[in-house]
Amino acid sequence: MRVTVTETWQDTPASSARPSKRWWALPVISLAQLMVVLDATIVNIALPSMQQDLGMTDADRHWAITAYALAFGGLLLLGGRVSSALSHRRSFAIGLVGFALASGLGGAAENAGVLIAARAGQGVFAALLAPAALSLLILTFIDAKERGVAFGVFAGVGAGGAALGVVAGGLLTEYADWRWTLYINIPMAALALAGVTFLLRDRATGNLRHLDIPGVLLSAAGLVALVYGFSQAEPRGWGDPQVLILLTGGVLLLVLFVVVEAKSRQALLPLHIVTHRTRGVAFLSVCAMFIAMFGFYLFVSYYTQTILGYSPVKAGMTLLVNAVSTTVGAMLIAGRLQGRLAPNTLIAGSLVSSALGMLILTQLEVDSSHVFAVFLTPSMILTGIGLGCLLAVATNRATDELDWAEAGVASATYNTVQQMGAAFGTALLNSIATSVTASYLADRGNRPGDISAGTVHGYAVALWVAFGTLIVGAALVALLGSGDARGSKTSPEAETSTT
Repeated sequence: MRVTVTETWQDTPASSARPSKRWWALPVISLAQLMVVLDATIVNIALPSMQQDLGMTDADRHWAITAYALAFGGLLLLGGRVSSALSHRRSFAIGLVGFALASGLGGAAENAGVLIAARAGQGVFAALLAPAALSLLILTFIDAKERGVAFGVFAGVGAGGAALGVVAGGLLTEYADWRWTLYINIPMAALALAGVTFLLRDRATGNLRHLDIPGVLLSAAGLVALVYGFSQAEPRGWGDPQVLILLTGGVLLLVLFVVVEAKSRQALLPLHIVTHRTRGVAFLSVCAMFIAMFGFYLFVSYYTQTILGYSPVKAGMTLLVNAVSTTVGAMLIAGRLQGRLAPNTLIAGSLVSSALGMLILTQLEVDSSHVFAVFLTPSMILTGIGLGCLLAVATNRATDELDWAEAGVASATYNTVQQMGAAFGTALLNSIATSVTASYLADRGNRPGDISAGTVHGYAVALWVAFGTLIVGAALVALLGSGDARGSKTSPEAETSTT
């Protein structure tokens, strides 16, 4: 017998929790989510200042971003398992403390190595914090109406957090110092830690004795190999033997991981979590969106500063339109459309909306006029609404129709897809942009005008790749969800289904 997520959780402590305490838990969980998402992009605007201050090379600069995304994404599955074993509430607190300590270390860094190590440390503790936060949200809000509101707020924070990170990064870099893009996490973590008392006291499974060690090692090694391979394609070239070995090895390791998980009794990732049609579509769409959007944020940051000559603050404020649009998309537009459109129709439409935003920026030239009004603002609105609507729907779909004990691993898988999409998008699109720029300059020369034109051309080609990724993702979602019914399958009156 299998029951829907709503029914299964009726016997959890959340069902007897006071409504007022449940709603106090929402801002605490959302604040932690904001901190985790913020740090994926807050250093984007500060990256030129970091690079100059710490003497980072152009080829290595992206590691200040990728180290966080890679450590986060590579360890999330383990983090979800550990979170369930220790209890999500305890893991939430540990994650907050560790994240704050790593942020302090990064803010005090005097060389690139310490900074990158600190960013990786942030990713390690975020890998524990994020699945704990989403699991607590799922287990706390079991009523369909309450759950819809809670997921809308949570998705709005997550959707707007990435863009807000760039805005905050610009303000802190301009008026304080790039180091405050890391120090800012300390008071945020302290405030969230003070609110832990409002969180659900869930049960710890304590089942780490049979941890799937082969699964942990294979998944982490495979993901690291792929991301590092993509990052090395820029300086070495796609045909370089080391790059080919890394990419091929990464794929083979992940294939072996799937084989091991299929046979394991204590699988790190039970395969039914990802092969379930509803969740599979959610994971696919989120991965496509994050691949495109994190490259988008990086290029907008560099374009506005290096080509338009914007200050870090002005460059950051450019993305404020995107942050507002994502929040509106998640909290208002998605809420109005979810009951009227099939979920997969809304997901596909969200991907197309963001793709159109990317398409607008592919038309930019070095001498384009009215850039903010004609290009940047429409692009920010379309990508923001698309991202917000997608996350509001996909977060719910990715954690639907589960037994309550699977909340940790499902939350971890959802966050893994997000972070690996971000890591791949940043590394791959940055590599494409720099490779295209280098090829352009090799053909035309290195005069000042040629350098700017080559840089913009590289950005445009990378954005075309992002556009294609979103369109392909939308087509696959439409194909896989062609038989989807309107609305969510989970409701208070959902019937028990047997298999």
